[in-house]
Amino acid sequence: MTTPPPPTKPAMDAETLEFIRSLFALVREGDTEQLALMVSKGVPVNFRNEKGDSLIMLASYHGHLATSRLLLEAGADPNVPNDQGQTPLAGVAYKGYLEIAELLLQHRAHVEGASPDGKTPLMMAAMFNRLPIVELLLRHGARADTVDSRRMTAISLARTMNAPDTLAYLEKLATGSQS
Repeated sequence: MTTPPPPTKPAMDAETLEFIRSLFALVREGDTEQLALMVSKGVPVNFRNEKGDSLIMLASYHGHLATSRLLLEAGADPNVPNDQGQTPLAGVAYKGYLEIAELLLQHRAHVEGASPDGKTPLMMAAMFNRLPIVELLLRHGARADTVDSRRMTAISLARTMNAPDTLAYLEKLATGSQS
């Protein structure tokens, strides 16, 4: 008895591929007006590319506040990770986009949403010295004592990455001497 071959993905025609490429280019460039037109005509806001990046992942990661707002208000899911397991909130925590982090949290982004290696958005912000985002995430319930797969916390990661502002802030919180 022979095993049937695994199913293959249907091939896309050149026109469909070009449409998909142009859609993702609009998002990366932050062309909110053109994207709004496409969304109004039925483009799914949770569409993902071959790397698993959703439209909201790319809009937020590239710092496009208006484009991110459009997608979220149209129903984009802020918690869909890409193929690497990174969520939009972790991406903006890494990049330092405070307003977009606030927007994602307003649309129910999971503050503790961790990647496969256990890194949370707070850890990303702490590692890259993004103090305003660390403060925001903590106000929204992020836990500073969460550990990743290597048993590292936000404090230990900030120390390892030489992130002086976030390290000092988190250490003050840990000792209870907030100022």
